[in-house]
Amino acid sequence: MIRVFPRKTKWTPTDELVFVGDPPLFRPKDDGSAVCISCAFTWDLAEAKRLLRAWSQFYSNVTVGGPALGDPGGEFTAGQFIKPGVTITSRGCPKRCPWCFAWRREGDIRTLPIVAGHIVQDNNLLACPRKHVEAVFDMLADQRGVVFSGGLDVTLVSDWHRDLLETIRYDELWFACDTRQTLPALARAARICQGISIEKLRCYVMIGFGEESIAQAEARLERVFELGFLPFAQLFRGQQSLAYPPDWKAVTRKWSRPAAYRPKKQREVIGK
Repeated sequence: MIRVFPRKTKWTPTDELVFVGDPPLFRPKDDGSAVCISCAFTWDLAEAKRLLRAWSQFYSNVTVGGPALGDPGGEFTAGQFIKPGVTITSRGCPKRCPWCFAWRREGDIRTLPIVAGHIVQDNNLLACPRKHVEAVFDMLADQRGVVFSGGLDVTLVSDWHRDLLETIRYDELWFACDTRQTLPALARAARICQGISIEKLRCYVMIGFGEESIAQAEARLERVFELGFLPFAQLFRGQQSLAYPPDWKAVTRKWSRPAAYRPKKQREVIGK
């Protein structure tokens, strides 16, 4: 299957049947196989539709799909629409956060057959039944450099999750603090993660949602850092990729680069 993407990201797969943008001069012959244009972001829909027309000039079976078109997602196939090494073991989320599209597209939490991989991209792994979570960690025990890039829910993380973490070799634990109301839960997660190096504790911080001011966003980012996490600021983009003035973009640049906001030579460990 040929897969086409409107833009290249760090998650784009890498095999010889993956293309970004228009059909190249040298391309596979049309044998009737599917050409799937995968669109992850709603603001890329116009480009995806243009690519549909472009690829349809050379191939007879071209379709557009992906999260931006409300695809609920089926069973996960490693390396197909996301780069090798990434795994997704569940879809959906039981929460109904107003800024999030995961629950709207994929519905409530549902588990999938577990495919091996060291980068876990589930929307909300910790919302899965305990048996599934433990099975995921059993798989991860054979992996190196494990990254929970999909995020670990700070409202659900518990001591037994910390026990499971001791059984694997992980590089990054990603949490999220998208509102001021989430800070107490993040503080609780910090206590559970006591003793883990700040180098491995990361936190997505959505900013600019609703009526939040820049001062409020920066205060939350600073508090996340004080709690022992390396924050990663993400401007809320919405359906149509909202435009922001330069001062918001400056805050995002600063707080998405640890080298920009972190004191030199800081190598603290929570609890020290």
